[in-house]
Amino acid sequence: MKKVLVTGTLGQDGANMCEFLLENTDHEVYGMIRRAASPNFKNCKKFINHERFKLVYGDLTDEVSISSLVKDIQPDYFINFAANSFVGCSWKMPLQVFDTNTTGVLRCLEAIKDYQPKCKFYSAGSSEEFGDVDYSPQDLKHPLKPRSPYGASKCAARHLVKVYRESYNIFAVHATLFNHEGTKRGEEFVTRKITKGVARIKKSLENNQKIEPLELGNIYAKRDWSDSEDFVEGVWLMMTQEKPRDYLLASGETHTIKEFVERAFLAAGIEGNWTEVENDPIKTKFHRNSAEGETLVKISEEFYRPNEVELLLGDPSRIKLELGWRPKVSFCNLVKKMVQHDLNEQE
Repeated sequence: MKKVLVTGTLGQDGANMCEFLLENTDHEVYGMIRRAASPNFKNCKKFINHERFKLVYGDLTDEVSISSLVKDIQPDYFINFAANSFVGCSWKMPLQVFDTNTTGVLRCLEAIKDYQPKCKFYSAGSSEEFGDVDYSPQDLKHPLKPRSPYGASKCAARHLVKVYRESYNIFAVHATLFNHEGTKRGEEFVTRKITKGVARIKKSLENNQKIEPLELGNIYAKRDWSDSEDFVEGVWLMMTQEKPRDYLLASGETHTIKEFVERAFLAAGIEGNWTEVENDPIKTKFHRNSAEGETLVKISEEFYRPNEVELLLGDPSRIKLELGWRPKVSFCNLVKKMVQHDLNEQE
């Protein structure tokens, strides 16, 4: 029986990867988490007691733990989804972001080189590596121009994967993942913040309670959104190919955060309108029904980034052509799915 080591098991992608593997393969799955006083297993409830799943402890910032896991488990596949993945906070803790996202990948590669050189390794890249984009849609030939410490950390990891692949003949891929969301997305991310906020406002309206508006930053930023569950299937296709090759996962569509907000309120059955002041986005507001209705969304400078990436749009044609990957969930259905999940949690 083959073995798969998955990091970031408590997060969105790691949990979805574990679910996918347990449902679609007969492999043993080892889910790595960090030691914590009270870990949140909410994303893992579907598989935590599965007979082929084993929970293991490790930390990308600790070389000994990573080396020990690779040495003891002897995994056939090592899928690394662990990261400090919140772009907004990467300016506040850049050293920690690099230690986890870059040096952490190096620790994984070193462990594979030393203890299990036949193991296939996956490194999760990000569209934030492209940053201040030169053209759209972006493909793997696009220059790396990050605009955040997070994006820079992923660029560095990309180079390390290439170096180890070419130097030691390790099967290692660094895939560029554009924005991907879902019901397991962390509540600090803007998409989940929106859908949970909409669910909260919906409940307040139903109970005739005072509405606390949702506060957002730059709602005009454009992103290429997909479903995380579609992406983990694409990752597995990359891992099961004969030779390592990097790919890009994206929907090929772009939508503003403003549009995400509109779709989320519509999914909850709440109609609204924007009021916008030319050249002053901070005064933009989303009102219920009309400009005279209750304020549902307002803009706060607190949530603006020091250096914003305005547009991201990916070209997934290579993985579609070569590996036959296709996304199953549209942007509209993704928003509906997330809103419905958060409405159910309010009940």
